[in-house]
Amino acid sequence: MSVQLSTGVKSLPPRLSIKKMAWFMGSRHIAPNLFALSVWGFVTGVAMVNYGLAAWQALLMSFLVYAGSLQLTVAPLMALNAPLWVVFFAAMVVNLRFIIFGASLYPYFRHFSVWRRIVAGYFLTDVGFVLFMNRFRAQRIGRIGMYYGYFMSASFLLWLVWQVSTVLGIYVGSYIPGSWSLEYAGVFTLLAIVIPMVRTQPMLVTVVAAGAASWLGQQLPFRLGLFVAIVVGVVAGVLAEKYGKNAGKARKGV
Repeated sequence: MSVQLSTGVKSLPPRLSIKKMAWFMGSRHIAPNLFALSVWGFVTGVAMVNYGLAAWQALLMSFLVYAGSLQLTVAPLMALNAPLWVVFFAAMVVNLRFIIFGASLYPYFRHFSVWRRIVAGYFLTDVGFVLFMNRFRAQRIGRIGMYYGYFMSASFLLWLVWQVSTVLGIYVGSYIPGSWSLEYAGVFTLLAIVIPMVRTQPMLVTVVAAGAASWLGQQLPFRLGLFVAIVVGVVAGVLAEKYGKNAGKARKGV
């Protein structure tokens, strides 16, 4: 006898608990993305050192902040001795997207304690968020026990790979010349992660809209273009899904 799930895992031991199944699925689904993410982590470590941060500063930032885009935003500002308020403002703008992510995830985690939600917040990443929402697009009462385990297993494995690769980049970065332009390798690895996740029309609309907004907002100060792109992408995706459903009902004569 096997347990068949709509999340993509077709067979698991029948006595496996819901929580253990969730941890198994989370780690299994994040696994194909780990190599690309390790490249991105390595590039981030190299970039922080090349911007002039000491190894201990880069390590502290990696473990305390744990946000690749934020680290790459504030590292050059810190290297230039920019005013503290500029560093904090730039960091806040770049990470504003996590307010949207957190609000989207709250209905799934509201049943858990504040402490467990704080821990989940530390491990929250772009890839982890997209992976989770891709698997659990609609909330179901019977899945409440799966949400936290799935999210944490995928997120912790991602965190572990990220930190190992970042530490490696920090200590190897001083030997890699800046002329190699490894930042482009990071961009390509992220594309390799995102593109396979575009499976529906609303997701395609989201990616296209966010990409266009990001390109148009390149000249905005403090990386505001990134936040604008996220807002535009979310709104475009929600509208595409809403009107797509309405069009489907209209065709069926509902």
